[in-house]
Amino acid sequence: MTKVMLDYTKSILERVSFDPALFYKELQKAIKTLLPYEMEQLREWLFNFTHEKPELKPCLLVISP
Repeated sequence: MTKVMLDYTKSILERVSFDPALFYKELQKAIKTLLPYEMEQLREWLFNFTHEKPELKPCLLVISP
């Protein structure tokens, strides 16, 4: 079940990545719902996903340890 939520979160973030404000809002929702180990997986995925999207890099400050 937890893998499902992580995959769902990733798909939502991919869909809203055109708008940094919406991306940030969805990322905040994910932080509230995912478990700590899922957040670690999401953090790794986000760094890879945003590598070519500099406009989304400021959103990653919300997940920095």
